[in-house]
Amino acid sequence: MTLQKPHLSHPKYRPDIDGLRAVAVLAVVAFHAFPNWVRGGFIGVDVFFVISGYLISTIIFENLDQGTFSYTEFYARRIKRIFPALLLVLIACFSFGWFALLADEYKQLGKHIAAGAGFISNFTLWNEAGYFDNSAETKPLLHLWSLGIEEQFYIVWPFFLWFAWKRKFNLLTITIFIAIASFVLNIKCIKHDMVATFYSPQTRFWELLSGSLLAWVTLYKKDTFANVKLKIDLWLSRIVYSEKQEADGKTLSNILSFIGLLLLVYGFWRINKELSFPGKWALVPVIGAVLIITAGSKAWVNRVILSNKVAVWFGLISFPLYLWHWPILSFARIVESDVPSRNIRIAAVVLSILLAWLTYKLIERPLRFGNYSKLKVTVLVILMTIVGYVGYNTFNRDGLKFRKIEESNGFTKYLDWKFWNNDECSKKFNIIPCQISSQKIRLIVLGDSHGNHLFPGLVNAVKDDIGIFSGGTCPPLRNVKLYVNKNQASDSCATIDYLSQNFKILDSNQTVDVVILSSFWRPLLDGQIINLKERSFWGGIYLKSNLNTEANLPSDELVYRGLNRTIFELLTRRKEVIFVRDTPDFEKDIRDECFRRFSFAVSLDCALPRATFDQRRVKENILINKLKHDFPALRFFDPFDFVCSQTECYLVKDGKPLYRDPHHLSVYGSDLLGKAIVDKYLQDLKR
Repeated sequence: MTLQKPHLSHPKYRPDIDGLRAVAVLAVVAFHAFPNWVRGGFIGVDVFFVISGYLISTIIFENLDQGTFSYTEFYARRIKRIFPALLLVLIACFSFGWFALLADEYKQLGKHIAAGAGFISNFTLWNEAGYFDNSAETKPLLHLWSLGIEEQFYIVWPFFLWFAWKRKFNLLTITIFIAIASFVLNIKCIKHDMVATFYSPQTRFWELLSGSLLAWVTLYKKDTFANVKLKIDLWLSRIVYSEKQEADGKTLSNILSFIGLLLLVYGFWRINKELSFPGKWALVPVIGAVLIITAGSKAWVNRVILSNKVAVWFGLISFPLYLWHWPILSFARIVESDVPSRNIRIAAVVLSILLAWLTYKLIERPLRFGNYSKLKVTVLVILMTIVGYVGYNTFNRDGLKFRKIEESNGFTKYLDWKFWNNDECSKKFNIIPCQISSQKIRLIVLGDSHGNHLFPGLVNAVKDDIGIFSGGTCPPLRNVKLYVNKNQASDSCATIDYLSQNFKILDSNQTVDVVILSSFWRPLLDGQIINLKERSFWGGIYLKSNLNTEANLPSDELVYRGLNRTIFELLTRRKEVIFVRDTPDFEKDIRDECFRRFSFAVSLDCALPRATFDQRRVKENILINKLKHDFPALRFFDPFDFVCSQTECYLVKDGKPLYRDPHHLSVYGSDLLGKAIVDKYLQDLKR
């Protein structure tokens, strides 16, 4: 007779914990769908962490003591719990993205699918943008960061506890020590790198370990905990009630659960994405969840509110609901090219709930329970490996450009930009970025990336042996530096004097006849970045003069004075100077403004009302009038004459994009303006 190996024991089912799951997931869904209504709804994830730490640690502690702990069975149950719904969502995202995303978008989705399948989404997203950045709205698998942290905990914690248990270490001491270390890291790191602190497992594990500590106390100090609970309950009863009450623990339980619920409500109301989170603010949802679980299933809040059938039902579908809701909202944002309307977001939430219920009923439960456990686990692991490989392959092959959506939107080929830097040019002149068309330089473009985007068009408009040089990436403002608020890496304009480097090249090449001044004038003049993605990354820009006499001048005045000095130096060198005015710049990427229109309807043009852009040129018009007065010989070129009509400004014309992003020209746009500049002012360069 063979003895059957004992199975892992599980803690007694508590419907109130499912109800707490419901509160957590509905808060997250509400935050993502209606962020202005539930500003702190994202802390529902922290509640999930506490619940996971409590339940998983209870299983591990109990089974280590009973000698029934099995890594194989533990991870097999995790696989059957997590893989079915996750596989379905990953496959659905890949399938929808096939028809709706451009190559670079699909490439990123492939990377996120591979990361999600490997449970490392938090590390992948860590190296991109923050969770609350605008660009996050167009990442359908952004929410898998939390699943990554949980799975990393499931991998590390069982091995660590087993190792400590085998060597008779005190599990409570070890748990407390690691939890404190993780919390201290969280507090210290939040001051220096909020994105890393948000996504790092080492700064998040304390939240799961809070549940682990509760599990240890519940299991190993049950009697001590009960006695302390009765004493506190007796004391509270004397305070609360006028007549003597029997100490049964109910008063304390009710107070604990009520305080816990108040903490969660306070967190949903008070915490928002502007605060440094997690940091100390994460204590609010963590303590709230710990108190509610500690109170037990007989506390009034737990018994009446959290254990009601509706709350329990949402708790049962909480995992698939969490998986479904964000991809649906994110794809709606992508297809709409803007924040979806309220009705669309309501429909997305309803659809998420429906899909979550169907996933739970038809996929999750049948695979999680029943016979053929080993076969199910094997198949699920194989499928997850395949999905992960498909995602990586999609990323590695640059988003599968052979897809029909790429072919039907042929204008996407114009979005590639290959003129940022030429290695030979940068080595010769010791400047990056650097472009040169011929050794005999006749024309120099001074400016930032808005000078660079004119380079290929100018080269194509003149003879091959006419040298055109473009170097540097900062505005041509003498004695005025450009700073960026958020990212110090972009403050190279404050540390590298590109303008002086360009003047050295100008003076050493006597063949130079013409200098073009072209820069991103509009944000320099008003200090505002309107592009949503750049604004979330950079924050803003500001100018600072090297001269003490100009310390308190506004941006538009600093631009004028810096330009005045630069133009004066050029004219004294007897160079012809052409000032190129700004091209229209847009709030959203060309793909957001125009691509969906090409994807879901037939159109050859894409334009926005010109009045919007004319209003943004008020300060630029004032600048132009001043420069005309100061330098009558200065020539001006206005791109609006070529990319705008009387009523509209085009992003796409005749099926060809004029832009490659919200404010940089495409190759086609550069050719259009380059030819126009040459035809108007530089005919002699063609001879």
